[in-house]
Amino acid sequence: MTTPPETERRDVVETVHGEEVRDPYRWLEGDDEAVHEWVDRQNDHTDRHLDGDAREDLAPRMEARAEVADYGVVVARERGYFQRVEAPDEDRARLLFRPRLDAEPDVLADPNEWADEESLDWFAPSPDGSLVAYGVAEGGDEQYDVTVLDVSSGEVRDVLPDRGRTGPDGLAWTDEGFYYVATGSAADGEQLDKELRYHELGTDADDPVLTDEVGEHVWPQLETEDGRLVVAFHQGWTTSTVHRWEGSPTDGELVDVVADADASFRPLVRDGVVYLRTDYEAPNARILACDVDAVEVDPDDLREVVPEREAILTDAVLAGDSLVVHDQRDAHSSLSVYDLDGGGRREVDLPGYAAIGRGALRGRPDAPEAFFRAQWFDRAPRVSRLDAETGETEVVSERETTDEEIDLAVDQRFFESADGTEIPAFVVHREGLDRDGDNPTVLYGYGGFRVSLTPSYDRFRTPFFEDGGVYVQANLRGGAEYGEDWHRAGMYENKQNVFDDFHAVAEGLIEADYTSPDRLAAMGGSNGGLLVGAAITQRPDLFGAAVCAVPLLDMLRFHEFLLGASWTTEYGDPDDPEAFAYLREYSPYHNVEERAYPSVLFKTAEGDSRVHPGHARKMTARMQHATTGDDPILLRTETETGHGAGKPTSMVVRENLDRWTFLYDQLGVQR
Repeated sequence: MTTPPETERRDVVETVHGEEVRDPYRWLEGDDEAVHEWVDRQNDHTDRHLDGDAREDLAPRMEARAEVADYGVVVARERGYFQRVEAPDEDRARLLFRPRLDAEPDVLADPNEWADEESLDWFAPSPDGSLVAYGVAEGGDEQYDVTVLDVSSGEVRDVLPDRGRTGPDGLAWTDEGFYYVATGSAADGEQLDKELRYHELGTDADDPVLTDEVGEHVWPQLETEDGRLVVAFHQGWTTSTVHRWEGSPTDGELVDVVADADASFRPLVRDGVVYLRTDYEAPNARILACDVDAVEVDPDDLREVVPEREAILTDAVLAGDSLVVHDQRDAHSSLSVYDLDGGGRREVDLPGYAAIGRGALRGRPDAPEAFFRAQWFDRAPRVSRLDAETGETEVVSERETTDEEIDLAVDQRFFESADGTEIPAFVVHREGLDRDGDNPTVLYGYGGFRVSLTPSYDRFRTPFFEDGGVYVQANLRGGAEYGEDWHRAGMYENKQNVFDDFHAVAEGLIEADYTSPDRLAAMGGSNGGLLVGAAITQRPDLFGAAVCAVPLLDMLRFHEFLLGASWTTEYGDPDDPEAFAYLREYSPYHNVEERAYPSVLFKTAEGDSRVHPGHARKMTARMQHATTGDDPILLRTETETGHGAGKPTSMVVRENLDRWTFLYDQLGVQR
């Protein structure tokens, strides 16, 4: 074992709500030369641990699996079909266009020809498909320049620089331009400052601001039909208001449509009707509707189109005169098609434990077709076309099967949490693997923000399966696997339920003879990094290793940085004494004590504009100082990337090599 670099302790003591809080590593929240030198020393220390036989063996296996095609979901418009596709020999996906599905594609934008750090992270075609807007970020910072392209000629029509954290949910077209949401910059600490603007095509003047009265906890969603704008203001993940813009694109006002309900509403607009996917008096969600010209509608007066059912209504899109509805049951997907009045339901066949991810279902407004990208644990993702009139599907994009694919067993098991709640988890391993109580096992979780962990394909997990590993994906409270009640059971003062659920799955895997504590690793990122931080501080006896990526770990100061203030609607506000009390109870950074800890690999990124890298830095320093054991506490800081968006494949390979080399070494995986 190599000794970690020394980290200076600078005494910072505050009294918060009557409690003395010590923060000796607060200086690592900074961006000065001393911090950069410390980060470099930590990276060197991590290199010394990860450079070895396991990495040398895994490198060619990982690189071979990177050389495959990757297909994004198709977005259909009147003039043709848009899709992001990454070829096997490319580092980034190109934006392609086909006038017909069977036509050869035209390349609209190729980030492989741009500067190394630039990425194309999203796109939004106009209603007829004659134009497309796309977002360009640098270094994964999710701060976007918006480019508008003429699809027929390939010529750039407009470039809107420095529009901040804008995106496709916050951009809605008219015939002459588009409405969009702009934010301040992350570098200036102003990305929670938001404006609703209008851009007229071909103009260089400053885009007029329709309103800047958008709270820091609020994120707008924009929808248009025939130029009419509907705006939903989503406060956190539980409350929305819905409005209509009345007037010209540059002179008007927002009129309330639905604004007095403690519920979430996500709108779609068709033929003068607003369809609202909502959990209002329906924790599993349903679809309600009203006229787009309605004013201050009482939610009780909304017309029900698709009723609440046992399955969780996760998403819905318009496809001609149909609604295509994505449901989840026990954390995997099903699709059904309804008429616009809610009748004529038709089921769509999805084999096995299939999953359709966020944004992976897209409808065509002017014709009865939709496209979806489905994936499984045991097969690569495929993109399919759905005929909304018949319910039949056909595959339009699919990765070729290679000889390196292996047969996997996929099982869904349930584990009893501390309060008796049954927690599902997917257990995946090589067919025929002996359950001998000593298999190297990785337990992955998230548990928050209404994020459902559904089946996912990861080609970089394949070597682990080949070498006898078990991968377990837990569906913890805080997600949306069982509706809004499941989400609320893991937020605010109920957050400890999420950690108890994770511990219960870990204990259940050991009791079921899948593994042992020494050969079990915890893994998660972002809010899942908070989960891992809580797991290793609350139950270090359960785990032999942990990978904790882009994490929140100082839960008394998370709201001071980047997007943190907007997450108080999920975690609670540390400035509130009641919230402070329960946040302090589990905050991983504040619960590190002098004892032996399992080995940990913390991962963060300099360009992360969501979760400040100070979380991982401070936690690394505190654990390196406190641990009495010999297991390494490591930190990998990436440059030229951020929270996760826009990474080139070469960087994804390198990060997976770090992750799996660490796990192979610490869990003793035999190659």
